[in-house]
Amino acid sequence: MERFGFVGLPNAGKSSLYNALAGGGALAAPYAFATVDPNVGVAKVPDDRLGRLAEMSASKEVIPAAVQFVDIAGLVKGAAQGEGLGNRFLAHIREVDAIVFVLRAFADADVPGSDDPVEQLATLEVELVYADLESLEKQVDKRRKAARADSSLVDEVTAMDAAIELLQAGTPLYRGDLDASTRELLRPFFLLTAKPALALVNLDEAQLDDPEPVLEPVRAAFAASGGGGEGEGGQVLGLSIQLEAEAAMLDEESRTEMLEELGLGEGALPAFLHASYRMLGLRTYFTTGEKETRAWTFRAGSRAPQAAGVIHTDFERGFIRAEVVHWDELLEAGSWSAARDVGRLRVEGKDYEVLDGDVIEFRFNV
Repeated sequence: MERFGFVGLPNAGKSSLYNALAGGGALAAPYAFATVDPNVGVAKVPDDRLGRLAEMSASKEVIPAAVQFVDIAGLVKGAAQGEGLGNRFLAHIREVDAIVFVLRAFADADVPGSDDPVEQLATLEVELVYADLESLEKQVDKRRKAARADSSLVDEVTAMDAAIELLQAGTPLYRGDLDASTRELLRPFFLLTAKPALALVNLDEAQLDDPEPVLEPVRAAFAASGGGGEGEGGQVLGLSIQLEAEAAMLDEESRTEMLEELGLGEGALPAFLHASYRMLGLRTYFTTGEKETRAWTFRAGSRAPQAAGVIHTDFERGFIRAEVVHWDELLEAGSWSAARDVGRLRVEGKDYEVLDGDVIEFRFNV
């Protein structure tokens, strides 16, 4: 399961965001390092298509897609030189697949720290850039010497030099202009700023009425060229984490009533989860029947056998064909057999690139 990590200064709202997604479990306190060891939770990715397919099939069980999220201890200025939790903090970031910068915009005299999200973003990026630069500079000379004897390493050294040039200019790699092949060559170095990233601005209730004056400067500062490659990073979202956390603790009816009274509709968490999911380059296909309707997570660009392997490795190893219909066409037809009768069901082979929203039955033999 893919993981995204909450990264921010102390008191930005990371633990409250964790609680909003997990329904509690993390200590949220107005002082630094209330979180020391990371909390790991699982969030279901809301998807209206899943429920509609389950209703059509009269499924006994409905299983949504999910992602893991990690509440990481607050970073402080100088973390790359060992301040605060230092290397321990940075190691926790290396273990996640994508970064969610949690930036505080709410003002509260009882909560120490900056309430300027642009200033916080700059501090966070400086620390991550410095850590990546130090890591590459320690390794590049050895790689350069090795490349003299092994020409296959020349491209890797070129990629490292390009990354170092960006980092020395203070530019995180997710905001750089590195092409896909260069990013792939850098993957084995587990660089922090090579991960997809988005920014989540923690607003107070008053700022929700007109968030743009707060969000626009962050967008300008975070102006991203794709957020690090595979996914759709670089986004800036605004929400009141405290309100979302309070709503998450209520039953569904009370939660809906609270959010509607505040004019928040379904709340901002579903939009955040979708953005995080897609930032990781993840997509969803479905299987549906009387037993269950289920959302399966796959990488954008996957061929049919790789997508089948998400269910079980035997499906990929013994792949024969896939019977495919898009979810809306299936609902329009009303059933799997009806979709076949009207010619909406397609038979696809090993080269088929699975699309988000496909409903699939795999045929395999092992």
